Amino acid sequence: MSELSSEELTEALNEYGLGELAERMGIKLIEVSANKTTGTMPVQGNRQPLGLLNGGANAILAETLGSIEANVAAYPDRVAVGVDINVTHHKGVKDGFVKGIATPLHVGKTTGSYLIEILNDKEERSASARLTVFFKEKNK
Repeated sequence: MSELSSEELTEALNEYGLGELAERMGIKLIEVSANKTTGTMPVQGNRQPLGLLNGGANAILAETLGSIEANVAAYPDRVAVGVDINVTHHKGVKDGFVKGIATPLHVGKTTGSYLIEILNDKEERSASARLTVFFKEKNK
């Protein structure tokens, strides 16, 4: 992955696909780099019965973006596997899109921690998440 520019990596991942669940949720990547992964998700189709964005949808967006960011750090010898995620919901979102921004808090030999901020269309924080990953050697 490090051989590709941020633009090429983002385009390649969007073209390759982000997995069935992320695609079903409508998640799209905006930027992937060694220091930040950004993506969007529509609120429509991801609401709970009260008409607000489902909190689980926030968790899916956070884990998707955090895992991509972690795997950029893990490449080429390791893969990142999520072991813990927590999400705090700050403000309800009824429509439009949310944007997630994943940045590394700690990248170690065996574990990594990532902060994922989720913003509404007005760039107000609607949720924040922390993802912890385990870096494992490939093919083990």
